[in-house]
Amino acid sequence: MKRRAFLIGLPLGLSACAAQSVWAPDDVVSRAIYRSEGPKHLTLYTMRNTQSGSGAHTALLIDASQRVIFDPAGTWRQDIMPERNDVLFGASPRMEQIYVSIHARVTYYVTGQRIDVSPQVAEQALTLALAAGPVPAANCTRVTSRLLRQLPGFESIRQTWGPNTLAEDFGRLPGVTTTVYREDDDPDKAVATATFSDRLTAGQ
Repeated sequence: MKRRAFLIGLPLGLSACAAQSVWAPDDVVSRAIYRSEGPKHLTLYTMRNTQSGSGAHTALLIDASQRVIFDPAGTWRQDIMPERNDVLFGASPRMEQIYVSIHARVTYYVTGQRIDVSPQVAEQALTLALAAGPVPAANCTRVTSRLLRQLPGFESIRQTWGPNTLAEDFGRLPGVTTTVYREDDDPDKAVATATFSDRLTAGQ
């Protein structure tokens, strides 16, 4: 069960597999919102095991009327970005970099696949992400692929549970650019998270 900052909801449903609702207060979200002036785009992030290459997690950066990271069923315990049911707000380029850096460590590397989209498509993706959570454990790719399949131009994306399968389908879309992020940080995400939290608190 996820434990992140701003946990002020109750578990949804009675199933042991139910995800926990996380709902940051309005004022916290409002202060965090970040809007960009560049082309609207989506970036699919896939976390992969450095030894086997197998996919471990899927997330989606959505640059629409505001920038967010949809981190379904994520296990990142943090107080860096306010969250509402798997949507992390305030995804400025710096915060996006922090998100990637925390997930890229000695045990995992991250691939980022970016595609430019129309403002309408980006906004549809944002709306779907805001309505999707909270996502149960191990369902990150299933829910992300379902979201993408609903967008115009993304109909070729297959509904899948596999992060690598989704990345392969996404990579076949015209105009996708791919970046691989590798770091040798401590395998414990909490260590990197604490470091970045201290830097942000200090205004660095």
